[in-house]
Amino acid sequence: MNTQGSVTPPNEDLWGAVLQQFNRAADHLALKRGVREFLAFPKRELAVNFPVKMDDGSVRIFTGYRVHHSTVLGPSKGGIRYDQGITLSQVRALAMLMSWKCAVVGLPFGGAKGGVVVNPKVLSPRELEHLTRRYATEISILMGPESDIPAPDMGTTPQVMAWIMDTYSMHRGYSTPAVVTGKPIAIGGSYGRMEAPGRSVAIAAREATRRLGMSIEGATVAIQGFGKVGSVVSALLAQQGCRIIATSDKQGGVFNPGGLDHARLVEHKRQAGTVVGFPGAEAISNAELLELPADILVPGATEGQITADNAARVRARLIVEAANGPVTPGGDAVLAERGIRVIPDILANAGGVIVSYFEWVQGLQQFFWTEEEVNANMDRIMVRSFEAVEQIANSRGVDLRTGALIKAIDRVAQAVLIRGIYP
Repeated sequence: MNTQGSVTPPNEDLWGAVLQQFNRAADHLALKRGVREFLAFPKRELAVNFPVKMDDGSVRIFTGYRVHHSTVLGPSKGGIRYDQGITLSQVRALAMLMSWKCAVVGLPFGGAKGGVVVNPKVLSPRELEHLTRRYATEISILMGPESDIPAPDMGTTPQVMAWIMDTYSMHRGYSTPAVVTGKPIAIGGSYGRMEAPGRSVAIAAREATRRLGMSIEGATVAIQGFGKVGSVVSALLAQQGCRIIATSDKQGGVFNPGGLDHARLVEHKRQAGTVVGFPGAEAISNAELLELPADILVPGATEGQITADNAARVRARLIVEAANGPVTPGGDAVLAERGIRVIPDILANAGGVIVSYFEWVQGLQQFFWTEEEVNANMDRIMVRSFEAVEQIANSRGVDLRTGALIKAIDRVAQAVLIRGIYP
């Protein structure tokens, strides 16, 4: 293994964790120092500060970001987050993860990510639209159906994507539906896009249990995060015969070893705004959920949930990452020592970007597929990618995360060498 040229993480945040993972995988590849450094850092970073007129007539200044990690394989692709705690370092890390996610499943995209420092829940619909349109205007110097294609992420919705598409289209003078994905169906969105990240997690769980000799029917599952992704994972795994014993959101979690009824839980959250207080279930914290005796654990909330401090108390046999970066490098090391298999985020939750690719292609061609076609094509790509990652991991004697990163980094590195360094 070649450890020359390792890039030192600046600190122990998500960016530091992502760089550690990159270095671990890159050590297995004979990369030239310059290529390794080229892949380790973003191509470009944009930070914008922009005014928004509020409903009361006041003006507030908001900060937003858009980071392109790579454009070697094609246009950059990645979501936009609206979150009060987002930082440039976090966006940088998520952009790199998007590069590897696109590469590991064979898509013609590089990685990007964006975000605005805001709590969208405190804004009125009019304020949210004004903020979105102004942010879209600020980053439009990077956006384009052949350059950078945003999508929804934490805190954003299909409606937000519709506003971004419309803003970009107004600037161009004609409708450009392929500039974003995750749009409403009525304006060129793809069937199956909203459920895609959760569906790919369920597919990854299915493939992993087969290879571990586990029966997915009757398997107990704990899902941290009952949002856009976690709720879909819950529904699809329940359809496969799993028993969902616990789930949670930002307010807390609920646990019932006999199982939680998915339909009733969805209705309870719709009415109460949280899963907390679900009848017949015990109240638990998000931290406690991670340590429950479940066959399958799905961390689907946010990054940095399983660390070196609590990984020894995780009792699941299989972890399928629905969130981005929920297990830290320290947590990975402890889980590996204990023989707990982790299906990494860049593989498990790749369904979102896979179907975003389908939506982009449909938008460019103005030729649309049925939901059955979308789901079948995504399943095929997920199974093919899972098998390829497992083969690399087995041949190299590494865990699945490192195997997935080796596959992704090697694909991008080969493209760099074939294209050459300009000028």
